[in-house]
Amino acid sequence: MPASWCRICAATAAGLRTACCPVLTDGLRHLAGQLERRLSRLADELQDHLAKAQQQQQQQLSASASGSSASLQQLETATASSSSSGVGRVLQDRFSGANVVLRADALSGYAPPRDLALPSLAALANDRHLQRRLLKLLNMLGQLDSQGGRAAEVSQVLEPLWARLSECLSLLNQCEDPNSVLVLQTTVESFFVASGGSRDQAATLRRLASAGAETNNSEQLSHLDLEISAPDTAAPAAPSASATSTTPKEPAADSQKAFLLSFATRHRGLLNQILRQQTTPLTRGPFAWLAEHPRLLDFDVKVQYFRSQLDSGRPRNTETVAVNRQRVFEDSFAKLHRKSRNEWKQHFQIHFQGEEGQDAGGLLREWYAILSREIFNPNYALFKVNPGDQVTYTINAASHINNNHLTYFKFVGRLIAKAVYDNKLLECYFTRAFYKHILGLPVNCSDLESEDYDFYKGLRFLLENDVASLGYEQTFSTEVSVFGVTETRELVPDGRNKVVTEDNKAEYVARVCQERMIGSIRQQLAAFLEGFYDIIPKRLISIFNEQELELLISGLPTIDIDDLRANTLYEKYSATSPQIQWLWRALRSFDQADRARFIQFVTGTSKVPLGGFAKLEGMRGQQKFQLQPDWTLPVYESYEIELREMLLLAITELRAVRAPRRGPLFEFYFFPGFHLRSTWFRFKYLEFTFRLSLPASTNSELRSAIQQFKLR
Repeated sequence: MPASWCRICAATAAGLRTACCPVLTDGLRHLAGQLERRLSRLADELQDHLAKAQQQQQQQLSASASGSSASLQQLETATASSSSSGVGRVLQDRFSGANVVLRADALSGYAPPRDLALPSLAALANDRHLQRRLLKLLNMLGQLDSQGGRAAEVSQVLEPLWARLSECLSLLNQCEDPNSVLVLQTTVESFFVASGGSRDQAATLRRLASAGAETNNSEQLSHLDLEISAPDTAAPAAPSASATSTTPKEPAADSQKAFLLSFATRHRGLLNQILRQQTTPLTRGPFAWLAEHPRLLDFDVKVQYFRSQLDSGRPRNTETVAVNRQRVFEDSFAKLHRKSRNEWKQHFQIHFQGEEGQDAGGLLREWYAILSREIFNPNYALFKVNPGDQVTYTINAASHINNNHLTYFKFVGRLIAKAVYDNKLLECYFTRAFYKHILGLPVNCSDLESEDYDFYKGLRFLLENDVASLGYEQTFSTEVSVFGVTETRELVPDGRNKVVTEDNKAEYVARVCQERMIGSIRQQLAAFLEGFYDIIPKRLISIFNEQELELLISGLPTIDIDDLRANTLYEKYSATSPQIQWLWRALRSFDQADRARFIQFVTGTSKVPLGGFAKLEGMRGQQKFQLQPDWTLPVYESYEIELREMLLLAITELRAVRAPRRGPLFEFYFFPGFHLRSTWFRFKYLEFTFRLSLPASTNSELRSAIQQFKLR
């Protein structure tokens, strides 16, 4: 009897689906027609608006042609700024020269766009029921037609609507109001539902969950076994920023998925603008499909998704790490290197032995800063300076001089991943190839150019010329220097006796690059990546490219005074006060090194947070052996002699003074007289926080400078 009822219910459900789907399709056709007509009117108004704006700009340019060149340049700059409202803050990739979009509202000197006032746009904004009904109908059809039997018919019904939507989005992208696209957000969501993006949400979640549970180290490190190909001697043109080698290629898809990908690529900027306003996690909404296509996401949207994934599995426990300030690296290694990956993901509370007080964030930040310098200590022989630029670091192939080097590399991998996990910035920059190793991207011979340019030029010469022109016989071996001792390594079995010829020179170049960039450091690299992937899985970190990963680890590389000033509030001063004007004048006169010292002086780190100073997190915390009066910026009577001199003295001298066995002499979290506006925490008071007493060794000039700051 129950089986009969089940068959009856199944037949009834199938009959209902068969009966309802045509009705819903007819309703969908009616709603799509109505919405398409509204979008058609909007497209006409947008075209008229853009034509008038272009005509007005041409008239202004013509009127300015007879004026000064400076006025013309200013107008052209303003025109370019208004025409690129859909483009975010752009940072040049120091590796390839390509641009990385951060986001629009972080742009220095960014002027808020004007609202786009059009009748059709206002009508769509005030009455969104039509868009919502369309989305509901599509969701109902998707549930009733789970096998996609009517997908072709639905696609044909909606084709005119999607064409009109694409036209409107293209026109909106040219307008000065990037937020106007939010009026069409529901229709854009409907497009993703109808095109299969939402139907793939469950599969996307399953794939991401299985990747998140990835524990097989051999699978995560499989990219280290890939062979490097020789560079193409034809020297093809560099790919565009949207199609760099750092982005994984999309798999072949059917025509519907190809259409979805084409639409998302064409309107990438506006889609990211919508995603920035989303409160629903990316993987839980209609845009879940984009989580598997990270090349379509801007950096700040990637970070938002990245953080949401990390926070979903973050433990709530706290791990106390007690270290001696004179042995931070050794003590941290001894305390943590045997901990499990879950214990590493706990919140670390740092305690410096011999110093009282609790860590409310400042000590953790200082701990990271110390360790990020100590990992490059030559005594550990873990990393070496890249000879190509003398700034970045790469793995030291001779690290085996330290018997415990592989355990150290795993510890350092966990440490760097933990800093990213905790959203803390490190004072370290690595080579392009090293970042690609972390991301699981294949390195190539062109990456060797930034590490050893002379050697790379030799390889290019070999590829572009006849082997006979070398004037000597080259074998499948290469020379490496280990602590001043040169040794020969074979690239293939019996490589010493295998001569490089015109036929096999490409193989030789590929193998010598493989040895230089992977082979000589494979064990060290595998240990580092094993530690890194313990904290952040490969599938999650790989949504970024090399430049973005560097930003994630080290923050913005330059300090923008305009950005700092735009995110500053004042206490007992105004923006027009002479002392405040002098302060900004002094900061503008500083070079990047002194600006970094100032930022480190007032925030505890010299690195600028992602998104600029608007994203600065403040942490005063509980202080030990400190007086905590409110100090104000003295009313200095001169700029050069008093304010600038005292400011330089503060950032170059006071920060370096140490009290015996008590750490810093004092901690200065925010410059007195003003404070930084933070989206995370609003500070009510700003003050110097001094140590209880000054050591007798403090020089008189320094003590005198401290006395210059008076109590309120």
